[in-house]
Amino acid sequence: MREILIVGGGPAGAAAAIAARLEKSPVRLIERARTFRHKVCGEFISPEAAEILEALHAGDDFRALGPCRIGKCILHIGNRTKQWRFPEAAWGLSRLQLDRLLLEKAHALGAVLSRGESYDLRQASKAEGCVVCACGRKQKVRGGDRLFGFKTHFEGPSDDAVELFFDGHGYVGVSGIENGLTNVCGIARESTLRSYAFAFDEIARRSYSLAERLDPLQRKMPWLVTGPLSFDPPDNRDFAANVYPAGDSLGFVDPFSGSGILNALLTGRLAGMAAARRVSTSEYAQLCRGLLGRAFFVCSILRQFVGHTDVRWVAPYLPGEVLFRLTRASSVAISQAYVRLRSLQ
Repeated sequence: MREILIVGGGPAGAAAAIAARLEKSPVRLIERARTFRHKVCGEFISPEAAEILEALHAGDDFRALGPCRIGKCILHIGNRTKQWRFPEAAWGLSRLQLDRLLLEKAHALGAVLSRGESYDLRQASKAEGCVVCACGRKQKVRGGDRLFGFKTHFEGPSDDAVELFFDGHGYVGVSGIENGLTNVCGIARESTLRSYAFAFDEIARRSYSLAERLDPLQRKMPWLVTGPLSFDPPDNRDFAANVYPAGDSLGFVDPFSGSGILNALLTGRLAGMAAARRVSTSEYAQLCRGLLGRAFFVCSILRQFVGHTDVRWVAPYLPGEVLFRLTRASSVAISQAYVRLRSLQ
């Protein structure tokens, strides 16, 4: 049986490695970073991800890390708010801990890990076996008023809410993670960052409601920055016959949707199973587009909507529960996709 090569050790790559090992396939995973590190991420884990973690035999280990339970969402658009409770609990866990958990699980199941190693993806189509590409976003943005992400952790009072603060220049998300910490992660335009001289403590407090939320908290780590960001739906091109993109390498969804980690785990597991079962990449691509196409489309509309300050008056009337469902794949759809995948072998 030929070895499956997985490029990238984030949630998508690690999920692919676990899924492929559970299918008894030999796996080698290449991760460029030599050590685990914090990454710019909202660190919100959607309720639908719980079933995927269980299927990856990582549910007990996940709960042992003490993730913050998140039961509601609060939207702040200008000085207006909208809130609702999730039908099932969501969770908050730092990427540092989540990445370590999943990679250690993959290694325990027999995946061979190569850290501090790079891989030229241009050679992937020439590889003898299957390659899962899970190495992050495609860099496409050139010029213009580019978007950048930023993130840090705070310590102080927390609750069971994920709060999103929008204005015409970007947004900031605030939610709990493990050990009583609070993740603060946002996106802003380059012009906005320059106008504040990249002083992220000031940028994060640029609105009164956000400043009020952060005032009781104390920052515990330096700000991290990433970008420029480009939002890409699942690729419509045919994939190389042996390459299975997963996570952000497949498509980068708007972070405010809170479905990024869910999509990484979902497509990573699908990619690992598809590669192990030698399901064609075209069939795999079709599954991914069927699961995520609607969510990416809805997110693109919402991004345009919340970017206008003159629509803040409608915030109290937004159908929050409906929009939450529309911006992610449902548990039923996910289960059906795995059933379909098994039938394609």
